[in-house]
Amino acid sequence: MKIQLRFFASVREKLGLSEETVTLPDEVTTVGGVRAYLQSRGGLWADVLADDRALRMAFAHVMCDAETPISEGGEVAFFPPVTGG
Repeated sequence: MKIQLRFFASVREKLGLSEETVTLPDEVTTVGGVRAYLQSRGGLWADVLADDRALRMAFAHVMCDAETPISEGGEVAFFPPVTGG
């Protein structure tokens, strides 16, 4: 399955990348699976997307959790939680 990845704010700055198109292995079927797949790249990817880091995720421009299913041609986005005030 081919999807579009987008990275925002400090995630983008740390990875040095704002977007990427990837072809995922068949076993990756959820947003959490995408995160784990990217972590498996190791190094900076494992650190920036680590499970203990607070990250927001979206699929098809809708906020979601790790269990959200993904589909061909979809877009998964990762960004830090936002505070305001």
